[in-house]
Amino acid sequence: MPNPYADVLRVPGAAAFSGAGALARLPQSMVGIGTVLMVQGLYGSYAAAGRVSGVLVIAQALLSPQVARWVDRTGQRRVLLPMLALTTVSMAALVVAARLRAPEPLLWLFALLGGGSQGSYGSYVRARWSYVVREPKRLHTAYSLESAIDELGFIVGPVLATTLATAVLPPAGVAVAVVVGGVGAWMFLAQRRTEPPLTAAPARAGGVGGAHPAGRRSAVLMPGMPVLAVTFVAMGTIFGATDVATVAFAQAHGHQGLSGLILAAFALGSLVAGLVYGALHLRSSLSIRFVVGLLALAAGVSLFLVTHSLLALAAVMSVTGLAIAPTIINGNAMAQALVPPERLTEALAWVSAALGVGASLGSWLAGTRIEDAGAAAGFHVAMGAAWASALIALVTLPVLRRLKPHQPVQDVTEA
Repeated sequence: MPNPYADVLRVPGAAAFSGAGALARLPQSMVGIGTVLMVQGLYGSYAAAGRVSGVLVIAQALLSPQVARWVDRTGQRRVLLPMLALTTVSMAALVVAARLRAPEPLLWLFALLGGGSQGSYGSYVRARWSYVVREPKRLHTAYSLESAIDELGFIVGPVLATTLATAVLPPAGVAVAVVVGGVGAWMFLAQRRTEPPLTAAPARAGGVGGAHPAGRRSAVLMPGMPVLAVTFVAMGTIFGATDVATVAFAQAHGHQGLSGLILAAFALGSLVAGLVYGALHLRSSLSIRFVVGLLALAAGVSLFLVTHSLLALAAVMSVTGLAIAPTIINGNAMAQALVPPERLTEALAWVSAALGVGASLGSWLAGTRIEDAGAAAGFHVAMGAAWASALIALVTLPVLRRLKPHQPVQDVTEA
């Protein structure tokens, strides 16, 4: 059978912007655990590490949709080049301040500026795919490819950040992430041919007597998007809590340097599942598959609590990871279906933002609980969030299935 991934990568310019986008968003998998290791190593506190990491991630999560909305109106290159400069300077300042053991509030400031200006390159890459590929099946494959690339980043990133932070210097993981991400972002923005053109937002139906254009309404407020956003916040909480709990678990077993490898096993399962899922074109309901994925993820995360060795935890994580990429792929497809084309970048950014908000919340909650009750308490946070995400999606499933899609995505008529 023809390779569906080779097919989409043969689209002119696709391989170039996808590869550059992969580098641009590698910091996404490095700065979280890198900041935790940097602050914990220099300040000796998991709680402080969780707070600083949380500020960085939540700033990126809350502000990236606003940046994406600006991008939809103005264009990727015009907005993101100055943002890239601000990100680079702010993150470099964060590394220097941590190295000098500056007061924690100063770290918060640089984390706020660095995270808030970072943007969501995953949404920008997917927006380019929606411009260069129009067929629903090929777009499903392209989105699956990007999810697999995300997971590959979460295999390489944590291992690289952990190795640099533990074997070189505590700030080394964050420093390398800034350099690699900056180079990738510049390469991505230099490609003008595949940048999506600006699309004028249509007026709201019946809009007379002072009605606002549809384009002024936030994408996250459109029907179905609040449910999707809340569900992804809960999912993000799983990942944030798992990151911090895994570092603490590995340290408690005397092998903190292996925490990156364990997290890589989590991402490896997701990578494999994402590649397989992207090659399939299932006819079942998209929303049903989304709920099933969340239930499987919750069941797997619950098993973290019964593992008592690093090897067992890595094995359980690799199996549990099989539920991650397909669920995120389905979530992105649902977001595309729920908004009009001129709001796509913002909608995809809200999905990433929701994951980021949850990740920062999970890092903070897990860090606080670990300080009081040990590494297992961090996994309790992850398990609670996993079942919360599944319950939210299950309860709201009838609402999601009744929504009329704005865009033709595979199986959206059943979503």
